[in-house]
Amino acid sequence: MLNSLSILIPCYNGLCTELVRSLQAQAGIIANDNGFLYEIIVGDDGSTDSDVLKKNNEINSIPNCRYIIRGFNSGRAAIRNFLAKTAKYEWLLFIDCDMEVRNPEYLANYVKMNIGTVVYGGYVINGDGKLLKNNLRYIYEKKYDGNSSAAKRARHPYNDFHTSNFIVRHEIMTAHPLDERFRKYGYEDVIWGKALHENGIAISHVDNPLSFEKFESNADFLAKTEEGLNTLHKFYNELKGYSDLIDITEKLEKLHLSQTVILIYNVTKKMIKNNLRGNKPNVFLFNIYKLGTFCRIRKSYF
Repeated sequence: MLNSLSILIPCYNGLCTELVRSLQAQAGIIANDNGFLYEIIVGDDGSTDSDVLKKNNEINSIPNCRYIIRGFNSGRAAIRNFLAKTAKYEWLLFIDCDMEVRNPEYLANYVKMNIGTVVYGGYVINGDGKLLKNNLRYIYEKKYDGNSSAAKRARHPYNDFHTSNFIVRHEIMTAHPLDERFRKYGYEDVIWGKALHENGIAISHVDNPLSFEKFESNADFLAKTEEGLNTLHKFYNELKGYSDLIDITEKLEKLHLSQTVILIYNVTKKMIKNNLRGNKPNVFLFNIYKLGTFCRIRKSYF
């Protein structure tokens, strides 16, 4: 059983007050029962939305909670490292600010566990399917939601890891911080999983999910996807073996088929992007879009 826990939430232009209140309510019950020590720290990584900054400032009035405004954007890895350095307790729980707590026993589940060094709890996709039927991110996440159970994630424990909901011993995070070269969207969690693998540090997978139910527009999701694909290319050699897209691309290049993929994609790109931005986005076309875009990015650097 955990005796103390620092709950750490990196934030960029996201409202966190309700998430913090729900976590603090659960932590308060556990603390009243057995003297459990906790803190909740939200680290703002250079948010530009003044309304978000104003509303999130309410977090400072919640017991055992802090909202730290850094005033500049340091990147997805660096803000998590900052939070780890700021935390004071033995165990760290990282939660993304766009997650929701739907299980009243969420924190209690972690506190009661016999935890090793790193534990990933996963997430589930929720939301009104009728209202979100035209949302690409929702449709895409929902299609692969069946692969999110702990049993399936444990088959590839280092590849199927995300920073959205995990517990780590403080000393492990201090000795193996996230790679701060990863400033843009994507893969800072994958490269950290690889670092743990190389250092013989196990990642355990459990079913203690948070709920993901905030989905950006189709256009914003495509822009975020392209940013992630550029990140993947930038760290291509380091991410080999930890990305299905790299594995597929390498097979195409060995068969001298990548140029053919690019030619076909160039002809169909407009049609595909119109579909993905539209009211009936297709997941198969989204996967083709990712492959075609990544092959083009690769080609542009040679």
